Amino acid sequence: MGSIGRLLIVTGIVLVVLGAILTLGGKLSWFGRLPGDIYIQRKGFSFYFPITTSIIISIALSLIALLIRRR
Repeated sequence: MGSIGRLLIVTGIVLVVLGAILTLGGKLSWFGRLPGDIYIQRKGFSFYFPITTSIIISIALSLIALLIRRR
């Protein structure tokens, strides 16, 4: 039962963080428009690849996972 409880706690934390990000999304207008994010716009075509933003999110999630596993 301990592993199910831990899974529920982690799932709840992830949902809270996701809800906070969605709520504060308008206030973080710089997030997703960082230097290194690729944005190409041509007539009738646009391409956006947030590579720098993806790397920052990956590092943050890796640190969170590391902290959770240590306990």
